[in-house]
Amino acid sequence: MAKSKFRPLHDRVVVKRIDAEEKSKGGIIIPDTAKEKPSQGEVVGIGPGGRDETGKLIPIDLKVGDRVLFGKWSGTEVKIDNEELLIMKESDIMGVLA
Repeated sequence: MAKSKFRPLHDRVVVKRIDAEEKSKGGIIIPDTAKEKPSQGEVVGIGPGGRDETGKLIPIDLKVGDRVLFGKWSGTEVKIDNEELLIMKESDIMGVLA
């Protein structure tokens, strides 16, 4: 995403999905048609933040490179520079993985 000129606005975050495991814990290979979309991703871009009622900027509590968890139906899927990405509000992200 470093090559792209895309910058999210307000409290939006750009996330790249992290691929799901190809095998189950028991060693069973999961075909592409049966895989669920992963709900983990890496933050690749952030907006400046939202504004409160007085107009004061509230910065986003994430940084580029954070691994995050988000809801199954969160965000809008987009394709930028031939890369599948999600754009979502910061509030759609449930937490940061350590």
